[in-house]
Amino acid sequence: MTTIGIPKEIHPGEKRVAATPQTILKLKKLGFDVVVESHAGHGINAIDSEYREAGATVIDGTKELWAASDVIMKVRPPEENKALGVHEADLLKEGATLIGFVWPAQHKDLLNRLAKRKATVFGMDCVPRITRAQKMDTLSAMANIAGYRAIIEAANHFPRFFTGQITAAGKIDPAKVLIIGAGVAGLSAIGAAKGLGAIVRAFDPRSATKDQVASMGAEFLDLDIKEKEEGEGKGGYAKQMSDDFLKAEMALFAAQAMQVDIIVTTALIPGKPAPKLITTGMVESMKPGSVIVDLAAEQGGNCALTEPGKIVHHKGVTIVGYTDLPSRMASMSSQLYGATIVALIADLSKEGILEINLDDEVVRGAIVLHDGKMMWPPPAPATPPTAAPPEPGVPTKSSAAVAAASTKKSGGHGHGESNGINPWVLAFGGLVLFGIGFLVPSEVKAAGGDTLSHLTVFILACFVGFQVVWSVKPALHTPLMSVTNAISGIILVGGMLQLVGTELSVTTILGAIAVLVAAINIAGGFLVTNRMLAMFRK
Repeated sequence: MTTIGIPKEIHPGEKRVAATPQTILKLKKLGFDVVVESHAGHGINAIDSEYREAGATVIDGTKELWAASDVIMKVRPPEENKALGVHEADLLKEGATLIGFVWPAQHKDLLNRLAKRKATVFGMDCVPRITRAQKMDTLSAMANIAGYRAIIEAANHFPRFFTGQITAAGKIDPAKVLIIGAGVAGLSAIGAAKGLGAIVRAFDPRSATKDQVASMGAEFLDLDIKEKEEGEGKGGYAKQMSDDFLKAEMALFAAQAMQVDIIVTTALIPGKPAPKLITTGMVESMKPGSVIVDLAAEQGGNCALTEPGKIVHHKGVTIVGYTDLPSRMASMSSQLYGATIVALIADLSKEGILEINLDDEVVRGAIVLHDGKMMWPPPAPATPPTAAPPEPGVPTKSSAAVAAASTKKSGGHGHGESNGINPWVLAFGGLVLFGIGFLVPSEVKAAGGDTLSHLTVFILACFVGFQVVWSVKPALHTPLMSVTNAISGIILVGGMLQLVGTELSVTTILGAIAVLVAAINIAGGFLVTNRMLAMFRK
């Protein structure tokens, strides 16, 4: 059975851990043995006894844990352990697997060390951002926390309210917040700032983010340039823009810096240092007490005055350059991080054994080393061939398939076949209708010609109702509840009209059943519809 090891993070200030007691329960269900280094969870207030209760074995010793583990789950990339005088990569068992943040473009020496150990390495920062891999998207999970925490840090240093107030002492204007970059972190920051009552503006070179920003209640800032330029690059990240675009962008930021109170920058370009978007002059033009939170500080920062890991005060403006914002919410970060790794391992494993399928798009994108062999960067996905335009008069495969499907649906194939209706079904339907006519209540029979009309309405109602509901897409079933409520109201009124007189008859019983079922449908329908509408309310 494969053993997964959870070492204690040694990076200065890092409080996160790669697995919480909750995620260890999931690893145990997948069939793995789990060992945890003693005190590994103290940064998230998880003591060793909690890990033992979850089924893990606690090992009091760093070297012993690495030696006992076939798979190591970490947060930070392996680094020099100064207390032991040895690099963590050298502690990894030969041929073992490492899962965690790796940042292969920035740690070539680390990859060489791991390659000598014939290690298999999965980079959680390399997981492809595709729909199927959303549950493993650690970058988005951490960016979501960083964006929220950025606003909390800004509020901590901002000397005024975020929300506006009118008091007996005077009017207090709401804070104005500018978010540069509307990715996961930017949208999270927008939501947090709006929740605190600030006026929020946002900018992003990717036009696809405009509607997302508007949906969060923020104002999207457009550039006044002649030629529109799309800023979305590979994997949904921003790309390097043209000089004209950058000039217009910097002019926009300079104008906004004089108006806003708080700026949160999130701009990063994969494989390159963070672009400098806030100059020293822009900082000096901001009002005293203003705050800049630079989420790109670890890559050099978007502000010219940012110092990674520190807070800088410059002419009344506070520049926050923390590089450990997710670690400042360590319990939540660890839980989300551990959940994404569990999702990856669940895709890789079978009965407690890792099975690496390099043909899997997610696996191929996330794997950095395989048995010591360099696998990064992954090959670019093949571009689907462009279909040639069809020749005039020659039907394409798709049109032929549509024609065949429509012919089959209409029931005629041109070979004397029937229209697809089973004669036994017709015979059964005839018997059912005969039975209904035979069992019609006496008061309906007394109406004479009304019997046929009632029967006709009943059959048409069944047929039309079936066709209407069956043709609706599953995604619209919940909105359809509002319509069914109205239909049930009609049924309810009709059933109540049958509840007349004191004699117990078939009509009275059916009317009572109709009233009961319709009442349940109406009540349940409104409850479901109300819950659906609540998701769209602010």
